[in-house]
Order: sequence, then structure tokens, then C-alpha cells
Amino acid sequence: ELEGRLDLTMNGLEETANMWNLIEGVGANENVLAVLDRGLHEFDALSGLSRSMVDWARMAFKLDGFQEEVKIVIVGKYTGLQDSYLSVIKSLKHASMAVERKLELIWVEAAHLDKQFDDENGGEKEYNEAWEKMKSADGVVVPGGFGTRGFNGKVEAAKYCRESKIPYLGICLGFQAMVVEYSRNILNWEDANSTEFVEDTKNPVVIFMPEIDKDVMGGTMRLGSRNTAFTYPEHEDGSASITKIMYCNADVVSERHRHRYEVNPEKVDTIHDAGLKFVGRDETGTRMEVAELPRSQHPYYVGCQYHPEFKSRPLNPSPPFHGLLLAACGMLDDYVAGLKK
Repeated sequence: ELEGRLDLTMNGLEETANMWNLIEGVGANENVLAVLDRGLHEFDALSGLSRSMVDWARMAFKLDGFQEEVKIVIVGKYTGLQDSYLSVIKSLKHASMAVERKLELIWVEAAHLDKQFDDENGGEKEYNEAWEKMKSADGVVVPGGFGTRGFNGKVEAAKYCRESKIPYLGICLGFQAMVVEYSRNILNWEDANSTEFVEDTKNPVVIFMPEIDKDVMGGTMRLGSRNTAFTYPEHEDGSASITKIMYCNADVVSERHRHRYEVNPEKVDTIHDAGLKFVGRDETGTRMEVAELPRSQHPYYVGCQYHPEFKSRPLNPSPPFHGLLLAACGMLDDYVAGLKK
């Protein structure tokens, strides 16, 4: 419809964001807004543009001028089909625009990070290449997934980022990998695991949610938008929760969910007291939603059970992703300081 109204072709445009730069030059503002059913009532009297379109045009113009790069590794199970992570990719792009950096995505197959992959499958080359990629990262995202393949690789990624102080964001299964890693290596529960993978583990730190039917898979996940309350907004060292800060210090946030497993409520206090802080919980206080390390210990080590990528927008990046990119670029301290002014 836009092509018909504007008498121009959109073929060959690399980014939808840049469409405005093209059509603005041919005086097509009114037509675009009409097609989008925006009307003229939102127009800025001076510029002839709506305020939202002014912001969009400014963002699109700046996008072409970014020079510095930020390297983000995505540790996934489905790297051969990258559309599986499309929302994650878009969220990273939105956040990279906010920090004014070119985004370089580096893909790492989670299974290749597991030492057993090298030992059992003869994959020494893949193993070494995967770790070379990890060591090049400015920041790491470990997104969600299902099934046992690659989980120990995700745990290894969480361990590497925690120990090396590489900014890390774990989403859903990536959040659970943080909990398993911390339990194994800090609490010395060597067999700590999710019952999704080892049902008879002596330290089940992630368990099947009690209200979910194990035998019926269809339509049984905890889905949809649900509230998370920041029940521990301040750490023992006096520092504020970085996740809460990134959400503009909101006491409660609403994010979308898609999972069947959760952190074991019986293990929460022990893990929390050991240092991995469950700062965000559901409104009953029993279901863990956000975990982080204090910034005195790590520049950005955050995990969330929910999927923040589903609500990210180009002009309003997802707060956890925004925080990751700020930390990856060394900007987080200045950003936080600016909020206090």
C-alpha cells in the first residue's frame, strides 16, 4: 500500500528504520501517516511531523553513523536456524541503537562449550572455536530453549561470564543455567541440576511447576504477561538492584512468560544467602523471576525467568537488554550516575 501511495519501490532497503530517511526527502510524510492511520492531529506545528516520527527519523539518521562496534555472543541450541531467536536479535539491535553502537552478533552452539563434547564426540576443533568466540565477547546472552542438549554448555557460559566478569543476560533457560552453575560451583552441590534433565538429582534447584501436568504437553506452560515485584531492591553492600534501576526503579513490572520449570522454592533461601540474589519474585513471593549479582561483584550478571525480548521496541529497548549493552560498552556506571542527577 505504501508503494502505491508513494509511487516508489521499497526493494533493496536494508533496514526498515531507514525508510523514513528515503520517503521524508520526497515529501511523503502525510501519505505515510495516512496509510498508517495516524492522521494529522498529532503533527508538530513547526516541523509538520508527529513527535513519534521526529524521534524515529532522528534514530534512523543516527543509525547510519555508528562507528564503534559492540560484540555480543548468543549461546544457543538452535544457532543453525537463527530465526528461532528473532525477538532476541531485535532486542539486541534496539539496545545497540540506544547505546549508539554497531551490533556484531557472534553465534556459539551451546553444546560446543561442554568439555564432554570434545571428549565424547571428537569435536576438539568445534570446542576450541566456540571458546575463542566466547573470549572475544563484550557481552553474552543465553536465551531460552527446551531439552537437555546444550544445557551444560549454557552452564559453562554462565560460569565463564561470572568468573571473568563478562556482562551476561540469561533468559528463561539461561536464567536457570545461572542458578545451576552457582549451586554447583559456589555451594558445591556438584550434582545440582534441573529435574527437566536429571529427575533423581539430589539437589534439584530447578523443578517442574506443581500446577503443570507432566503427561499433557499441549497448552500447559505458564504463559502470558505476569507481574514481577522487586522484593529485594537493595543489596547488603548498599547498592541498588541493577535490574530495578533499568526498569526506572519501578516496584512492579509486567513481562511475558513461557515456561514449565522454575527455581525450586526449597532451595531459594540457601542460594540467595550465598550471593546470587533473587531480587524479583512473583507477587506471592514464592516464584523466582529475576536473579543478579551485586555490581560490587560483577558489572552486569542478570537473569530473568520471563522473556523481556517480547516487549522490546526500537525507541524503547527492553530494560535487561539495554543494561547488558550499556555494561558491554562500559557505559553502565555513567548511565546510572546520570539517573541520580
